[in-house]
Amino acid sequence: MQLCDSVKGRKWYQATDVAEEYEDKRFSRGGRLIDRRERRAVLDALAPIEDREVLEIACGTGRFTVMLAERGADIVGLDISGAMLSQGRGKARAAGVSDQVEFMRGDAGRLPFPDDSFDTVFAMRFFHLADTPAAYLAEMRRVARETVFFDTFNSFSARTAYNWALPMGSRLYKRSEVERLVAESGLSLVGADHDFLLPYGFYRQIPRRLAGGIRSLDTAIGGTGVGQRAASVSFWRAEV
Repeated sequence: MQLCDSVKGRKWYQATDVAEEYEDKRFSRGGRLIDRRERRAVLDALAPIEDREVLEIACGTGRFTVMLAERGADIVGLDISGAMLSQGRGKARAAGVSDQVEFMRGDAGRLPFPDDSFDTVFAMRFFHLADTPAAYLAEMRRVARETVFFDTFNSFSARTAYNWALPMGSRLYKRSEVERLVAESGLSLVGADHDFLLPYGFYRQIPRRLAGGIRSLDTAIGGTGVGQRAASVSFWRAEV
């Protein structure tokens, strides 16, 4: 199967050492608050989960894949990195859910599934790497029967201050751009949640104990109109 060449940082992402260190670097210290928030976003958007057929695009180390399998989903996790998928398979075995999860190496731009194969299709931490987001979203819509869920990093946010320093870079989106992409793919946007005034990179650099207080302030300000407009992350839920 041909892998997609348009994803930023493809070689870096597929390195074995990157896969082995991925979660420790992103979800230790204050990064644990990010992990908690992202898990809640996925669970809220995909509910109900039990007995649902789910496809996760760019599943990485299986962080969400295994979580959903533990809650009764029948799930396929697709990723371009064999090293990341190996991590996911190990997690599934440890959690005792290997029979509910299939990990596949493949191209998100050419999904190897018939139309309407899954109740829900979702992708977390993927669209900031996509050079052709419309093509990916169209494929997600094609194989989804009901729901498509994904996140984006926002252009009008503090993330712009350090985006250039990231190993893969990031595509930053205007909300109007996401709304247009959703509409042009034939989906209907039914929910959007905007969060994190301070970007993810900030939380990863500080101890969890300190991060908790800062996150409380971030959440309080983020709940205001100004805070919502300046959020660095958006979670989008659309229906077929």
